[in-house]
Formats: sequence, structure tokens, C-alpha cells
Amino acid sequence: MKSNILKVVLIALILTSCSDNKTNEIDSYIGFGIPKDSIDHYLDSKMKELNIPGLSFAMINDGEVVYQMNKGYANVEQKQPITNETIFEGASISKSVFAFFTMKFVEEGKLDLDMPLYKYLPYPDIAYDERYKLITARMALSHRTGFPNWRENEDDKKLKLLFEPNTDYGYSGEGYQYLAMVLKEIEKTDWNGLEELFQEKVAVPLGLKHFVFIQNPYTRELKAEPYDENGNWIDWKNNYWFQKEDNVFYAASSLHTECTDFSKWMIAIMNKEGLTEKSCTELFKPHSKVPYDGVNVHYTLGFLAIDFPFTNIVLHSGNNEGFTSWYALDSDKKWGFVLFANSENGEQLGQELFFYLLTGPNLYKLYIIIGTVLIIIIIVIFYTVKFIRKKLKRTK
Repeated sequence: MKSNILKVVLIALILTSCSDNKTNEIDSYIGFGIPKDSIDHYLDSKMKELNIPGLSFAMINDGEVVYQMNKGYANVEQKQPITNETIFEGASISKSVFAFFTMKFVEEGKLDLDMPLYKYLPYPDIAYDERYKLITARMALSHRTGFPNWRENEDDKKLKLLFEPNTDYGYSGEGYQYLAMVLKEIEKTDWNGLEELFQEKVAVPLGLKHFVFIQNPYTRELKAEPYDENGNWIDWKNNYWFQKEDNVFYAASSLHTECTDFSKWMIAIMNKEGLTEKSCTELFKPHSKVPYDGVNVHYTLGFLAIDFPFTNIVLHSGNNEGFTSWYALDSDKKWGFVLFANSENGEQLGQELFFYLLTGPNLYKLYIIIGTVLIIIIIVIFYTVKFIRKKLKRTK
């Protein structure tokens, strides 16, 4: 009887570990094969459901892009399709890239993560509140400055401290931009000069041809048009945020790129390229607990770290007007994906896609494994109890 049960368990494990033709599949996070046409159908249905005009998606398995696809339109009105060359706004995934860039200054000894930023550059906009002098680069990158996300969201439109620095978590693009101003001051340059340094320190060494914080003629020509949550075109030339960010290095939100180059950057993160081991460790060290229902989430220096057992997942999403993005990666498994959309609704799609790609569509395989493990546990408990009872009888 014991032998038969173990045979059943082994057969179940073998069946669940078998995969079909790998050329037509990609690996989910837990290792189940997902047919590429299933992902196609999933994204088609979600684009229709969420009214998303266009998207670009890339999947990484074992440190390589194994699937890349584009859907829909970069310009709906002109029926211009999304291609591998289509440029998107990265929005808040810019923060991860900027944190990577910042660590280059740390490695060069030009920036101390724990030195108050005012010692590099006093900030007149908040000088009325002396508490700002507590703010460091570490606090800016982990959202602990006390600044609001953007001053425009405040009733009086003024920069202020919502809490004393380093006492709480508060998502803030303003903190990132202050740090960008500091880097600019350290190098005694302007915004275009900081962009040149970004290209020199990050983009060029990693082979990222279209990876910029300040747009150039190429990105302007090939950039997708933005659309709101109802699929209506956004008049970006007259948009406040576009006008504010144009020709400025906005650390928190102005990255412009496409799936191919962003995937290369993710793979560089996985392979610990471009930064020292010490810098990589610093980047992913948790600093701030982020409120999130049901899951422990921490903000590191530029990344969100998800506290799932036996995982090392970091991720980020982004949302500018008319553009959304989402990526996730695990450096240990060398697994990840990135999604760009020219829609307000792509962030929701990114989150749903993340959970879809964790297991794949065939959850029955996961249930079989869970059931198999439970069976093994029950068998072990049964025979352990049986063994103990025999021992007790012998001692009487």
C-alpha cells in the first residue's frame, strides 16, 4: 500500500513537471509553460475590456528575451501600428532607472547616500521649513522625505513637508527631483548635461540606444500618441505636465524608451552589470513598508519588493497622462516581463498580467502540486504516528 501511494505521488510530480514544445511556450514564474498564443488571447481580451489602443510586451526567461510582441495602434486616428521601435513614456518606472544612475555617483565618491542634500544644494522652495535639512539621498529614493508626490496636488500648489523626514513612507516625485537637482549641482551642469552623463554612465555601457530622460528627435518622431481611460486622444502639446517636463530631466517620470531597451536594462539588473555588488545590494535593501492589502511590500531605493515566500521579486509601475507601464523581475530566477501602453488603463493590465504570469492560465497544475505536497505530508504524519505507537507498545 505504501509503495503504491508513493508511485502515485511520483507520477503526479512527473506529469506536472513535464512541458510541451518550449518554442511555443514561455515559463511562468513558478515554471509552468504558458503557450504564447494563450498570452496573445489574454492580452487581446484585456485590451478590449480596458479600452487600450496599443501596447508593447516582452518576456524574459533565464536572462533572455524569449517573447516580444506589439499590439494595437501608436496612433489610432492614422491607424499607425505599435512596432518594436515605438517609444513610450516610462512614467514612474523612471524611478528605478534613476536610482541605478544615482548609485554611479555613490560609487564614484561624489554622493553620500546619508549626507543631508542641502549640504550639496540648499533648496529655496522649502527653506522656510528647517526640517528639510534632514533629507538625504537615501530618503529621497525610498520615499521618506515627507514631500508630497507633486506640489501641484496641494491646495496652495506649494512645496511642503507632510511629515518629518524619515519618520514615514510617502510616495514623492518631488523628492526624486530634488535629488536630480543635487546631481546636476555636483556636476556643475544643466539638465542636458545631466542627460549626457546618464548616457555616458548608464545607457551607452549597457547598449541602450533609445533610453533617455530628455527627448531627442528620434524619440519625438517615433513616440506613441497618448489616450485617456475612455480611449480618447490627449492633446499632449497643450497638456500641463508635458509642458512642465519637456526638455527637463525629470528623475521620477520622464524616461522615454521601448520594450527592447528596457528589457536589456532588466537583464543587466539580473546579471548585476553596470554596478558593483555592493551597489546592487544597497539598491534592493528594504527601507519603507508600503501599505498594500494582503501582501507585505517594501520600497527599496527605487524598487518595490514583494515579500512572497521563496521569491526575490522587485517591480514598479508607472502612470503619466496617456501612458502606463509595468515591469517585474527576479534576479535569482532571471525571470521578468515589461509592459508599455499608450493608455491610462495599462497599469491595471500590468497588475493583472503579473498575477497571470506567476502561475499561467492552467491553475489545475498548481492545485495538483499543492495536493501532492499535502498527500506527502499526510503520509509522513501517518507513518510517523504509526512508528511512535509501535515504540510506545514495546516499552510497556
